[in-house]
Amino acid sequence: MYENENYTFHTNENQEAQSVSMVAPQPEPAPQPAPQPAPQPEPQPEPQPAPAPQAASAGVYQPAGSTPEMRLNQAATVKAPKKGGFWKKMFACVCLGLCFGLFTGLGIYTVCESTGIFDKMSESEYESIEEVVNEILKENASKTALNMDQKDSTQETANSGIGKTQTVVPVTGDVSQVVAEVMPAMVSIINEYVEEYSYFGQVVQEKKSGSGSGIIVGENETELLIATNYHVIEQARSLTVNFDDGSNASAVVKGTDPDMDLAVIAVPLSTLSEDTKAAISIAKLGDSDALQLGQSVIAIGNALGYGQSVSGGYVSALNREIEMEDGSTGTFIQTDAAINPGNSGGALLNINGEVIGINSSKIGGSVIEGMGFAIPISAAQPILEELMAKETRTELATNQGYIGIRLQTVTEYDSARYGMPTGIFVFEVMEGLAAEKAGILRGDIITKFDGTRISTSEQLQDLLKYYNVGEEVEMVIQRNVNGVYEAMTLTIVLGEAPTE
Repeated sequence: MYENENYTFHTNENQEAQSVSMVAPQPEPAPQPAPQPAPQPEPQPEPQPAPAPQAASAGVYQPAGSTPEMRLNQAATVKAPKKGGFWKKMFACVCLGLCFGLFTGLGIYTVCESTGIFDKMSESEYESIEEVVNEILKENASKTALNMDQKDSTQETANSGIGKTQTVVPVTGDVSQVVAEVMPAMVSIINEYVEEYSYFGQVVQEKKSGSGSGIIVGENETELLIATNYHVIEQARSLTVNFDDGSNASAVVKGTDPDMDLAVIAVPLSTLSEDTKAAISIAKLGDSDALQLGQSVIAIGNALGYGQSVSGGYVSALNREIEMEDGSTGTFIQTDAAINPGNSGGALLNINGEVIGINSSKIGGSVIEGMGFAIPISAAQPILEELMAKETRTELATNQGYIGIRLQTVTEYDSARYGMPTGIFVFEVMEGLAAEKAGILRGDIITKFDGTRISTSEQLQDLLKYYNVGEEVEMVIQRNVNGVYEAMTLTIVLGEAPTE
C-alpha cells in the first residue's frame, strides 16, 4: 500500500489484475452548540435510499469528490463458452436414439419370436414388410449419398476436377454351392513308379508313389477321360484314380504332351459300378481369355495327398511368362489361391464353376509363397482334344519296338547356343535297323513321335514301351539343309532290339 495527497491505493500482487480502492477523505466534525429545545417537527416522508453506485470498471481512474465513497475493483471473471458443446449434446442424443431403437427392435423381435407371430405370417405379409424396409433403407441411403455428395463435391472439383465416384460391388465369400456342384468332376490320382539311380556303378531301382489331381473332361464308348499334368503320371507303372464317392479304379495313359505339361488318362467304363457312374460328372470348360485381374477363382485338388481340398483367391496376373526347370518358358495364370504339391492337375475354377485353368505346383518352384500358377484352359483345350482322340495303349512287357539310334537331348541352352531346335539329337544311326530303313540321318533332331511332342530322350524311351514290334509310326524330324532346319515327316516300322 502506498499513499498520496488525496487517495489511498491498495495492491495485491497475487491477483492476475490489479485491484485499486479509492476512498474520498472525510472533513473533521465541527463543534456542535448546546442543544436547544425546538418545536416538534412535522413528520417527513422517509427518505428513499440512494441508488447504489455502479461498479466502475477495473483500472478506471475517477477523481475525488465525485461520490462520497467509491471503490474500483477487478471485474468478475466470465467463463468462455465451451467449444463443441452443442455437437456433443447432439451426438449424445443420436447415440441414445440409436440405442433406444436397437433395444426396442430386439424387444419386439423377441416377443414376436416367442409368441410365434413370424410363423403365422403369410408369404405376402413377409413381402409387404420387406418392401417397406427396403423403401426406408433406400430413402436413408439416398439422403446419406446426397449429403456426402454435397459435402465432397467442392473438394473433389478443387483437387482433380474429376467428380465421378467409382461404384464397388461387394463380393460374397460363400462358394459352397459352386464347390458342391463341381466336386463330382474332380479326382485324385496315385502314381506308382520305379526310380532308378546309380550307386557305386550299380543300377538301383526303388519303388515310389506320388499323388496328384485330375479333372473328368469327357468320355467315349468305352472310357472315362481325365485330364491332368504330365509330371503327375510321368514314369507310371500303375495309376489309381479315386472318385468323389470314395470308389477307385485303375487307369492307363492315353496321351501326353510334356512340353505343355499335359496328359490324358483313361479309365475303362466297364470297371466302374453303376453307383459311381451316377455319382460322377464331366466338368464344364470355361474361357480363360475372358479372365480379368481381381476376378475370384477357386482351386480344387488333392493337396499333399490328403484328399480333395478347396482354396480361394483372385487372379493376380494374366499371361505371366515363367521359366521352367528345363529352361523352357510358358505363359500361365497367376493366382494367390493355395496350389500345393498334390494340387497339380486339379482345376482352377471361376465363380460360375467353369474350369479356366489346370493347376500346376511345379510351375515357379516350391519356394514361392502366395503365388500359384495354372495352365490357361483356352491354350490347353486343343491339346487335350488331340490327346483324347489317341488310341489307348498299355505298357508292353515284351516285344517292345526298337528304333536303332543313339541320341542326346537338345536343351533350351543348347538350342540358344548352337541355333538348333529343341528335341532329340541323333548322333549315330545303327546299320540295318529301323531308323536307317526309314531314312533317318545322323544330325537329325526328332521332335514328334506318333503325334506326341517330345523333347528328351527319356520321353521317347517311355513311349516305346507302348508300341509293338512291326507297328508303323510317323516321326517328325528337323533336318539341317544348307544351314536351315526344315521339318520332315518320316514313317518308321519299329523293329526288334538286337541281341547282345
